[in-house]
Amino acid sequence: MPTAINSAFLRLTRRAEINDRQKLASIFVDVGPLFALLSSHDHQVVFGRRGTGKTHVLSYLADRVAANGDLAIYIDVRTVGSTGGLYADVAIPLPERATRLLVDLLLHMHDSLVDQALADTAPINLAAAGPLLDSLAETITRIRVEGTVEQASTARAAAQHEREQGVGLQAGVDGAAKLSGHADARTAQTAEAEQTWAQAGTPRHVVHFGAVGRILTQLVRSVEPHRLWLLMDEWSHIPLDLQPIVADFMRRCLLPVRGLTVKVAAIEQRTSLMLLLPDGSYMGLELGADIAADVNLDDFMVFENDEERAKSFFTELIYKHCLGLENTDLGEAGRTSQELIRLAFTQRNVFGEFVRAAEGVPRDAINTLILAARRADMRAISMTDLRASARDWYQRDKATTVRANTEAFALLHWIIDKVIGERRARAFLLRTDVRHSLIDALFDSRVLHILKRNISAHDQPGVRYDAYKLDYGCYVDLINTARDTQGLFACVDMANGTGQIPYIDVPPDDYRSIRRAILDLTEFERRPGIEENQ
Repeated sequence: MPTAINSAFLRLTRRAEINDRQKLASIFVDVGPLFALLSSHDHQVVFGRRGTGKTHVLSYLADRVAANGDLAIYIDVRTVGSTGGLYADVAIPLPERATRLLVDLLLHMHDSLVDQALADTAPINLAAAGPLLDSLAETITRIRVEGTVEQASTARAAAQHEREQGVGLQAGVDGAAKLSGHADARTAQTAEAEQTWAQAGTPRHVVHFGAVGRILTQLVRSVEPHRLWLLMDEWSHIPLDLQPIVADFMRRCLLPVRGLTVKVAAIEQRTSLMLLLPDGSYMGLELGADIAADVNLDDFMVFENDEERAKSFFTELIYKHCLGLENTDLGEAGRTSQELIRLAFTQRNVFGEFVRAAEGVPRDAINTLILAARRADMRAISMTDLRASARDWYQRDKATTVRANTEAFALLHWIIDKVIGERRARAFLLRTDVRHSLIDALFDSRVLHILKRNISAHDQPGVRYDAYKLDYGCYVDLINTARDTQGLFACVDMANGTGQIPYIDVPPDDYRSIRRAILDLTEFERRPGIEENQ
């Protein structure tokens, strides 16, 4: 039986976009009120790091709203346009890059609407919507020249006249008198004139926000009482300097359309939705005012405070993914999710360690599980298999990414020395009001995880802290050694004069009991040799 189970694990899909929408819907596992929040008609930005399930969530949402009779347009920004690096090419002027991207996004929307109308599976009448779609295509593909097109023109005139003149006289005596003479004339004259002029200008796509907005409003009205859902995935692949421009287009052109709901999936650390202008106004989208940002998958995937909830989620995740595989017979392991887990792992605590190693990131969980199944081969997965696989995945994926950023890599090891080495803990606190780009980079690389936000400091009014946890891969080699961690936080205030420092695994609401866990990043910035490195 473990052979069949491990074979199924080895065939699990690592990335959601590989599966079709129906398959993703069948293997989706909801977390708390997540889907209820996403099902609202509010415009929303869905934040989450790589691997937390943004693509899966949007695909499931698209399937559900389509099942209810609404129209769903799913756009993977990575697939928009014909040239991969065009929008990031700084040699092309910013307005030109931004406008090309807007045109490509609108064309993607147009093509999706046409496909759904032709398929006759959505509540869109081609007879009524056809003229509007034609108008939309004409509006978004119109090219207007701003200025004049670059031209170079040359006029050349030439004239040539020749004339020759000459006089000659020859005389001689050769047995007879001889006299001869001739006259000729030759002149050459050439005249040439050239005139050149040039006019310069740049032909650009011109998107009329008002015109596009009016056409979209009429299109949405044509499908009432149903709604149109625009789901934009992989937003963070748009270059940062273009994001506020595209966001501004959305604010002015898409969000005001009644009956249209916009959802955007993005990585928070790689997103710039708003740009402040010198006159005090802004370009783009203001979070909270223009568009909601109340869904963060990183928060939904924090299971540290509820171990049983975490185990339940990953039990269903593995079970549904295995059932979704084709030509797979799990035998008795396929009867229930609990039976699958019981037969796949040697002990229940091994599965608990697997959940702990996943750190709430589904993609990391699946990759770790695949490596563990490969290592176990024909056996059930043991604790040794699991820890070795978690270490391999950390070194192969996460540590490799961090090493590309020299300063972030140095900060990670400094944190490991301070938190694990000196304090024998796995978590630390940082002030919420202090933003550090290297911390963001480590969080984005999934070597740091947020456990709890806004922990209050009652003896410091207005000061709050975020609790961060080091990734399982940072300390897996220390487990069961003399240097093993003792818990998440060291609670100095709870020592009660015993000389022994107790540890807790749940971050409290009041920071005072874990005051020793506060990390001062200025120590890292003042470390010896930093001046020379800079």
